[in-house]
Amino acid sequence: MRFIIAILIFIVFQVYSFQLIRTLSRGHWWKWVYLGVTILILVNLIMQFVWHPDRAQINGSRDFAVTIFLGLFAAQAVMMLVMFSEDIYRFFEGVLNTLSRKQEHTSFLPSRRSFISKVGLGLAALPFGAILYGAWKGKYNYQVREYEMTFDDLPQAFDGYKVTQISDIHVGSFDDREEVKYAIDLVNKQASDAIFFTGDLVNNISTEMYGWEDVFGKLKARDGVYSVLGNHDYGDYYGWQGTREEVVALKKANMQELYNIQDKMGWRLLLDENVAVKRGAESLHIVGVENIGNGRFPKYGNLKKASTGLKKSDFKILLSHDPSHWEDEVKHADLNYHLTLSGHTHGMQFGIEIPGFIKLSPAWFVYKKWAGVYKEFGRFINVNRGFGFLGYSGRAGIWPEITVITLKRSGL
Repeated sequence: MRFIIAILIFIVFQVYSFQLIRTLSRGHWWKWVYLGVTILILVNLIMQFVWHPDRAQINGSRDFAVTIFLGLFAAQAVMMLVMFSEDIYRFFEGVLNTLSRKQEHTSFLPSRRSFISKVGLGLAALPFGAILYGAWKGKYNYQVREYEMTFDDLPQAFDGYKVTQISDIHVGSFDDREEVKYAIDLVNKQASDAIFFTGDLVNNISTEMYGWEDVFGKLKARDGVYSVLGNHDYGDYYGWQGTREEVVALKKANMQELYNIQDKMGWRLLLDENVAVKRGAESLHIVGVENIGNGRFPKYGNLKKASTGLKKSDFKILLSHDPSHWEDEVKHADLNYHLTLSGHTHGMQFGIEIPGFIKLSPAWFVYKKWAGVYKEFGRFINVNRGFGFLGYSGRAGIWPEITVITLKRSGL
């Protein structure tokens, strides 16, 4: 059903965008050039996935095909909105003329239609340019976002405790080692007490990390680096070959290699378990759950198992890759998870954000909690916008994020 809806939306975009171009090219041939280029972009995109069906395949031509398609699609969305709005105006204008029995009908004015089309084309250039900029520079435009969160029951010894969160590295997508090294240095410069990574280290297979261990192994914090797995870390999206038993064995070996790599980097991978950070007689508990998502995303985690030995009164930070887990199970749990750190959404890597004023992204249509800090039932969740990128080889408006959170004890 979703596929059919997507196809219908795509067709509507094509019809309206061609209508706009045809209006501007009346009497000229270049409307057919636009149509031909549109078809070529679509066919190229499809063929890239036919030629490289393995979703772990990193291919420059495929990245380019996805980027150009998304740029065109975003531009066509704007064209559609502009032309559809003009159609609605014409409809109501025609109805009013009919009801008032006017003899002259002004519902279609070629000059107005031409002007609206020019406006639509100009506006459409903005998202198209943003998509291209995002693929060129935006994907490494790292932003440090700082938050302060206050809790009545935070242990006194942890008042002022600072943590840094990164998420969704997707190392197999990177094409500029120096930019990534700069970002790792930026994380370390925050001088946090602990660093948390909330899943999706790779796109699909552990070998993507080969050659990057020394870069991410440089992450250091007083109380260590803690991590959990995301849906991409299990190898579920890779085209494994062989019998069912062979595939199971290959996936198991791949998983073990990812465990070994994180251990080699000095990261403490939490697999449905918890650890305590001590300050004298007081403790802060870090709970790490394997991936739990809703819909088509795999459910590997067990929150009850991950919380073994914990009491409601214990102060807890939960690392859970998919924010839908917080919606479905965590926010109303009796055990009281004070702060949950998630990622997964990437903020769709495209949108408009003006701090304190506007935050828009297609992610809003898919996730209730898709970027930033949210609070319900006295409990917080931060959804990190992601460190890397996937699918669209860029970021426009929704920049890669390094989150720094300072925990404060309420004076009450």
